[in-house]
Amino acid sequence: MAGSFQLSRRQSLTLAAGFLGGMACRAFSPRHAVSADAPTSAVGNAPSSQRQVIVGLSQEPTVFHPLLPHIEVDDGVLMNLFSSLWRINAKGDFIPDLVTAIPSLENGDISPDGRTWRIRLRSDALWHDGQPVTAGDVLFTLQTLRDPAFPAYTRSGFGLIDHIEQTGPFELSWHMREPYAPFHAVLASAMIVPSHLLKDRSDTSAFSRAPVGSGPFVWGDRIPSEEIRLKANPHYHLPKAEIEEAIIRYIPDLTVMFTQFETGEIDYLGMQGILPDRYPQARTLQKRTIIQAPQPFVEGLAFNMGRPYFQDLAVRQAIYEAIDKETMLKTLFQGIEISTESFLPAESPFFNPDLPAHRFDPDAAAEKLEQAGWRKNRDGVRSRNGIRLEFTNATTSSNALRTQAQEIIQQYLADIGIIMRIEDRPAAVMWGHYWVNSEFDSALVSVDYMTGSDPDASSFFTSTVSPAKGGRGQNVFQYANPVVDRLFQEGNRTFDRAARIQCYRQIQKILREDLPMLPFYQVNNIEGVKDDLAGYESNVNVRSNLWNLPQWHWI
Repeated sequence: MAGSFQLSRRQSLTLAAGFLGGMACRAFSPRHAVSADAPTSAVGNAPSSQRQVIVGLSQEPTVFHPLLPHIEVDDGVLMNLFSSLWRINAKGDFIPDLVTAIPSLENGDISPDGRTWRIRLRSDALWHDGQPVTAGDVLFTLQTLRDPAFPAYTRSGFGLIDHIEQTGPFELSWHMREPYAPFHAVLASAMIVPSHLLKDRSDTSAFSRAPVGSGPFVWGDRIPSEEIRLKANPHYHLPKAEIEEAIIRYIPDLTVMFTQFETGEIDYLGMQGILPDRYPQARTLQKRTIIQAPQPFVEGLAFNMGRPYFQDLAVRQAIYEAIDKETMLKTLFQGIEISTESFLPAESPFFNPDLPAHRFDPDAAAEKLEQAGWRKNRDGVRSRNGIRLEFTNATTSSNALRTQAQEIIQQYLADIGIIMRIEDRPAAVMWGHYWVNSEFDSALVSVDYMTGSDPDASSFFTSTVSPAKGGRGQNVFQYANPVVDRLFQEGNRTFDRAARIQCYRQIQKILREDLPMLPFYQVNNIEGVKDDLAGYESNVNVRSNLWNLPQWHWI
């Protein structure tokens, strides 16, 4: 038995809380902004120039072709260089970008059966090289995302298109094999690329070195491993950016990034944010606003239900009841994280607020296992029909906070006769074939289950999309429930919002009962901005809070 079992849970939690200092891990925090209420650090607040904003990020943007696979930090650059047909604001509303109107059943741009869409573009949008943005560019973008030979960042919905037709220089339509309501959310993050620069080129490396979009900022310069400079687009088709230049600076050490924010060298501290142990200090900074920004990611314990012991609902329920989730969140995460029982963020209009709260009751957990036939052996480990309740748990190695969480969970489970062995792996290994092909027993993981801002999580929870069973999707849990399959199908085929909400709230209820994963908390970031830099707004519907950078300005 691991040496950490010799510590009491209280001792372990206390040590974990003290261990947070200096860790490089994902940043956290709930929703609202709080101003510094007891300033003790006299630091400068004046920007280096009223015409520029300096952004600090702990990860380096490296992908500048928006149709290729990219991560959250790349989005902050891409959404400012490129335009989408429409975007989504912090309230979850779709806002026209390249289109004159959002297609809907009401305005006739979506047919009554939901399968034919018409897109009407504005005629004054220009690429950064001065060429007009036309329906041909949209057609090329959609065709590229449909092309199985192209390594697209997503194919959600695009594979359902069976015919696209350009009906004018600024108009096109397409027909889908079946209606797909989440397509609005998918298209909100699908950035349009210039066909005249990419159409006949298999090598896109030159384009990626100096990308040409139609967004609010123009590519300026990049110093790899240091910074990217974006210049305001003077010919932007929407209101021009209020600053002339955005400098996106790469600062991998979170302590160094915090210090630069403290001393005024950067104006906004974003991904991955301020570490929990720095939060009390951050709140004392003079002329700084500390923002608790919710993310769409839910952290939890994922089960591989291909394993015989996890096929027993009583085992999954008992594991959840054996973990003192609330104490772990208050102590290990210093009270910053807020627990959840859903796979959706609380800000989503589809979120079900009526799910049963988690209950910590190790006695009830042990009794549940007894009634299900899982009896303790002489060594104290439970078994049934020769199968021992012993499994591994894995996550990214060198993530000290998660390691502490694993060790605490390990002790809770040992108390009821379950052995959980910790076998962490480097990120490239953990989230490669090992995760995708369900080679793990259980995993501690943070997942954005939505499709863009849409609640569609069918890629994770429908029975036909488990790669381990030959499916094409992300159901690494190997979860199967025919009722959930039907509800996802119903929810994704109707454009009736009320009907969709009903479907998704029922899905959340069933998943809370079935527990293919144990939902611990919705991930949050602690971000910071200078008091006289206005316009920042946290948006849980996108992957970067640089989404409205054109509206940022000094006051």
